[in-house]
This record gives sequence, C-alpha cells and structure tokens, in this order.
Amino acid sequence: MDYIAHFRREAEAFEAAARRASREAGADGAPLVPSCPGWSMADLVFHLGAVHRYVIRVIGERLRQRPDEADFSFLRLPADYGGWPDPDRAPHRAPLPPDLLDWFREGADTLAELFASCDPAERVWSWAPEQSVGFWLRMQAIEAAVHRWDAENALGTAGPVDRLLAADAVTHSFEVMAPARRAQRPTPPGEGERMRFRQSDGFRVWVVQTDPEEVLLNEGTGCCLVELTATASELMLFLWHRIPADGLEVRGDAALLDRYFKLVPPL
Repeated sequence: MDYIAHFRREAEAFEAAARRASREAGADGAPLVPSCPGWSMADLVFHLGAVHRYVIRVIGERLRQRPDEADFSFLRLPADYGGWPDPDRAPHRAPLPPDLLDWFREGADTLAELFASCDPAERVWSWAPEQSVGFWLRMQAIEAAVHRWDAENALGTAGPVDRLLAADAVTHSFEVMAPARRAQRPTPPGEGERMRFRQSDGFRVWVVQTDPEEVLLNEGTGCCLVELTATASELMLFLWHRIPADGLEVRGDAALLDRYFKLVPPL
C-alpha cells in the first residue's frame, strides 16, 4: 500500500476543510468538532500539526528512545503565536489564525518528504512494539484520515475513507490500538466474547476474541455472539469511536459492541 500517497491526500483534504472553516467562520469563530468533544477546528489543527512535528523529530533525529516530553522545541512555533489554541484552554473558539494553517501545511509537507526519503524498515523509537519508520508512516496515514473525517464532519461534508486504507486501519485497530488502549487505563477482563466484523464493500472478515488479558484478532470461523457488517470506512470509523452502530447491519447481541469499548476504551 502506498501510505505516503494516502498521507499526502488526507493531509491536503484536512487542510482544505480547515481553511474552509476559517473562511466561513462567523461571529462564533472556529466551529466545534463533534467527534472530538471539547475541541474546535483550531484545536484539531494544532493537535494534528503537533503530532506531525513530533514524528518529524523522532524520524529526523533517528531517535531510539522516547523523546523528552518536556521539550516542546520540536514544534517550531513562530516568534509570535498569539491567538493560537492553548491545549489547556480548549475549546478555542476564536477564528483560526492564518499562520496556524500555514504552520500545519509546512509540517505535513516536511513529514511527507521525510517519509519518502527513509527506508520504512529503518529502526526508530515508537510507542508500539514495532520500532520502525514504517510504523509511523502507517500510523500517520490512518491518523490523517481519521482527523480529515473529523474536520469534514464538523462542516457537514464528511466523505468516506479510502476502502483499502480503511480496511488496513481496521486490522491496525485490533493489532496495535487495542493493546495500546488497554494498557493506558484500567479495563475489565475479557470473558471469551467473540465478535465478527464483516466488510460489505470487500471480502475481509475480522473475528475478535477476548481473554482475561487481551483482545485477540482471530481469523477463525467459529461461532460469534455478534456480527457487524458495514463498509470498510464505516467499520474503521466505528472502531475509532467516530460513528455509532446505529444504521449499520448488526446481527446477534448488539450490547457486545458497547462492551467492546469497555474492553478497548476510546482515546
């Protein structure tokens, strides 16, 4: 999969949505982002731009250990960033500063060029078991797609995620995000629940089974207590807690889909 192309396309679409929000902002300033409670569009732009620059630091410096979390110099903020969002005072409802959007574009372009210049297998630190540039490339293509949807959804124009990228993101959600989310906060033990997620616009099927410690991706064909069928984009957005199961095809015990988010708490 060409993750770099996906990353570029999603980052550009995200920026386009943010610039539209900036142009259309009325007296209330930056619109709120319903799928990111407590954030406005300005907060979302700053968040994703900061993530990009964090990854630029990790890959650009070929870090093998977690960066110093107290050092924010990697953000490369302009000398005057008055009027920019303050993460401690969200939501930022003032209009989006034009230089914030330019800062976002510069960071996204720099990260895309850095990805293109690196071997995906090159070892660098990450928060996941996979310690490679390739991990960050996959992660950032998916994160850009999720936040592009967030931004467009705030404007009422959310388009689906590319089918192949979305299907990959479903696998990523089970294999990478589920254990990370369970490690971040107390979660109940699994009780052997089996859930099936079926792609309606393709042939992928994911079977998830829990045990007391883990949520496991199981490619088996055994009996499941609930099955959710939807497009790859809808499955991805459901697992990233962006859309509810309402309106999707559910067979079996629908309450288990709510239990999934107790076992795998949303970010």
